[in-house]
Amino acid sequence: MVVARLAGRRLRRLLRIFPAVAVCGPRQCGKTTLVRSLYPRAEIFDLERPSDLRRLEADPEHLLRSLKPPVILDEAQRMPELFPILRALIDERRAQPGRFVLLGSTHPDLARRISETLAGRIGFLDLDPFSYLEVAGHGVTLGDLWLRGGLPDPCLILDRRARQEWMESYFRTFVERDLAGLGVEVSVPQLRRFWYMLAAAHGSIWNASEFGRSLGLSYHTVSRYADILEHGFLLRRLGPYFVNLGKRLVKSPKVYLTDTGLLHAFIGIETARQLDVSLGRGASWEGFVIEQIIRREKLAHPESRFYFWRTATGQEVDLIVERPRRRVGIEIKLGSRVDPADWKTLRYAIDALHLDRAYLVNQADKPYSPLPGLEVVPAGRLMGATRWDL
Repeated sequence: MVVARLAGRRLRRLLRIFPAVAVCGPRQCGKTTLVRSLYPRAEIFDLERPSDLRRLEADPEHLLRSLKPPVILDEAQRMPELFPILRALIDERRAQPGRFVLLGSTHPDLARRISETLAGRIGFLDLDPFSYLEVAGHGVTLGDLWLRGGLPDPCLILDRRARQEWMESYFRTFVERDLAGLGVEVSVPQLRRFWYMLAAAHGSIWNASEFGRSLGLSYHTVSRYADILEHGFLLRRLGPYFVNLGKRLVKSPKVYLTDTGLLHAFIGIETARQLDVSLGRGASWEGFVIEQIIRREKLAHPESRFYFWRTATGQEVDLIVERPRRRVGIEIKLGSRVDPADWKTLRYAIDALHLDRAYLVNQADKPYSPLPGLEVVPAGRLMGATRWDL
């Protein structure tokens, strides 16, 4: 099944502007599939494949110069010696856009090497797992996507046992091949325990010291493990939003596993029924909606920044979306009913945070506006909207 990706349009636009574009995202999110679907005749080098490596190592400058653009370099961070060559080739014809596409699963590592050699010559696109709009026409319901997550293979696999096997393989590949190939040494049992604990703490305030005490690890080791997962696009640390309110605010980030399929695999949820009765379903839903909103917002407004807001007295907004000239607050609820206390918090947040708009996203039947500047939006309607407009 071929699923058209929303990011395709942005990739084409970037390639009309920059000589090179880096497409980064988690392992198995569909980076190679995306570029193959857009550029089926392009030359692709998989730098994890020995035969492709040998072709490039022989005379990379001559080979890359002779090929018709765009040239695709998959897992580009595996061959850092290519970056100075790419810079020289780009500078020979600086005005020509769309010559190279670099694919990578470790954004900070790739970004660091790019910043050293290709600054000003390259654009960036982060490719996320599926958004609801992308799969809604392929027989995947909103509940399916929430349960299975958005990584293409498990999202489209109907058999739950096959999905569980896939998830276990994903973990082992990430630790034993991806990290090892990048020279990152970790304790596999410790990282697995850390990942389990993150799944249990999904949607909670991040406290590295408490994590370390629970796992018998140092603060620095726990922080390093969190960095590893964040660099692999598997963990989101959502930072707090600060304004000068004269109030005590929560100053630590909240942590979410970015894919609910992986989250559910770690906490033992395999079926919709198990998810329905899980004590963690509220936090799972919150993280799911946050990721879906961020995925759509980044494509429409790449300059946007994302936060949460919480006071020491318990007033909270789950997600703040901040653009240069617009600030939106979003509260997320699992059910379809709305507690009047939610209006009070959102009404206060509109004034205190100078929000242009506030939304309560839940599973209501239809949207409505109970107060000026405040709207209740059904989750499926928001995520399935063809036009993104917060």
